[in-house]
Amino acid sequence: MRVGIFAPLVTPITTPEWISMLGKGVDERGFHAVWVPEHVVLFDDPKSQYPYSDDGKVPMGPSNGLLEPFDTMAFLAAVTEKVRLGTGICVVPQRNPVYTAKDVATLDWLSNGRIDFGIGVGWLAEEFEALAVPFERRGRRTREYIEAMKSLWQDSLSSYDGELYKLPECRQNPKPVQTPHPPIHIGGHSDAAMRRVANWGQGWYGNHLTPEEVAERLAYLERLLEGGERSLAEIEVSLCPYMLPCDLDTVKRYRDAGVDQIILMLMSMGTDDLTMVLDALAEEFLEPARSL
Repeated sequence: MRVGIFAPLVTPITTPEWISMLGKGVDERGFHAVWVPEHVVLFDDPKSQYPYSDDGKVPMGPSNGLLEPFDTMAFLAAVTEKVRLGTGICVVPQRNPVYTAKDVATLDWLSNGRIDFGIGVGWLAEEFEALAVPFERRGRRTREYIEAMKSLWQDSLSSYDGELYKLPECRQNPKPVQTPHPPIHIGGHSDAAMRRVANWGQGWYGNHLTPEEVAERLAYLERLLEGGERSLAEIEVSLCPYMLPCDLDTVKRYRDAGVDQIILMLMSMGTDDLTMVLDALAEEFLEPARSL
């Protein structure tokens, strides 16, 4: 089983020195990937409920924020050589798809083909409003944006004609190093999210699920794939326990449920403890997981 790291990128903890230490630390220890989140703005008292906490609130204070994921991955790409770099996740429907395609392609180019594009449809309606983007039909918008991005990544002369988005004929270079494009990992665990995985995802990024919940979701995904051109074995399954307790026995249960990559939450308070935290995660999970 592969072992990745979820780095929350919460400021002011994640200084340039901390990110540089993180990149070099995961590369030296042999972690498979670093995954980073996205929220461009947050709100003190939103009506939208955060799906991964008991109280529906994002676990951050008013003076905290998240670094921009693509800028941060570019920083990480410059200080690493082997570890893969992923968005966990990018909120695709609230972004301009041409710029997002450019960000992904540029990072794949600069990292020599180490980008994993984790995507989701979003949950924070207030963030969409701040960006002047409709929250409604965001699932459909995500699909159309991805199709337009695929054309930008793959076609010499790109175009797209959808219901919600149209891309006139244009050229975007450089193309990604990975062909036909960097792997797309679908975030979320709703039925709609699993249908997206079945229809066009190269991977599934599960979050805050128990091994039993993962097994149920993968059984549902397998049913969706029946009779199609792909099997569950062709889809990379990644799972971040997030705030749930996790030890090596739990990792084994995730493996038995069908998980290919376990993504461990990085709980560091700054440069003073980062090396110790990475060493502890490597000792408890990285070496044992290689034999699973």
